[in-house]
Amino acid sequence: MELYWTVKTLHIMSASVLFGSGAAIAFFMLMAWRSGDAPGFALAARHVVLADWVFTTTAVIAQPLTGVALAYLAGWPLTAPWLLVSYGLYIFIGACWLPVVWIQLEVRRLMAEAVAAGEAVPDRVHRLMRIWFALGWPAFAALIAIFGLMVARPALA
Repeated sequence: MELYWTVKTLHIMSASVLFGSGAAIAFFMLMAWRSGDAPGFALAARHVVLADWVFTTTAVIAQPLTGVALAYLAGWPLTAPWLLVSYGLYIFIGACWLPVVWIQLEVRRLMAEAVAAGEAVPDRVHRLMRIWFALGWPAFAALIAIFGLMVARPALA
């Protein structure tokens, strides 16, 4: 039983990091973009990319590992309906997140170039950030849905 509680704690912690770092990264990137301050935005983009790799990527890896281990230890069939829905939502989130990662890398590069040249935020960055913003909402909603599934799992078993 001790292993179960350890895995459950790791699963909850990684879910919290995924949600919290995702929300914080989105907030700071959005605010930096909206500020129109090219050097500030370049700095925020650089730090957002780092935070995404350190925190979000770690949590993205930990979630399915601890989730499958937790289901196994709890005796839940890995094909339980609530788990199948969770898997699908997680894949959907990944399909939104991977382009977001590329956009953040591209924005970081473009903003570094713009600042080095003493230029304002390039039009291409604005276009990329609109896509970035649009991809964030469905992923955020899907993550909230997964939290709901984790809480309501006995009713859906």
